[in-house]
Amino acid sequence: MVAPLIAARAYAAVQGIGGPELAGAAGPASGPDFGQMVNTAISQAVNDSRAAESTMTAQVQGKASLVDVATAISSAQTSLTTMIAVRDQMIASYQQIMNMQI
Repeated sequence: MVAPLIAARAYAAVQGIGGPELAGAAGPASGPDFGQMVNTAISQAVNDSRAAESTMTAQVQGKASLVDVATAISSAQTSLTTMIAVRDQMIASYQQIMNMQI
């Protein structure tokens, strides 16, 4: 059985209410915002994809080498694979949170 005070502290910590004396926390964590990190990673994946497309276009026009195209495509593929893995982990985390007992 969970004591009411422990439950109140956990709820306050999640909601950020009641101040640090109730939540048992020293304050908000410092560091980059998670949303900003995800946004930056998505932007990087999009930029890598666009760079690969422009390198392919330049190669068709005879302005870039095939090695540059292969390198750009590999970079774009790595970025996309990383974003898919992050997306899968975020979905799995969300599902775990939704399945938690309250």
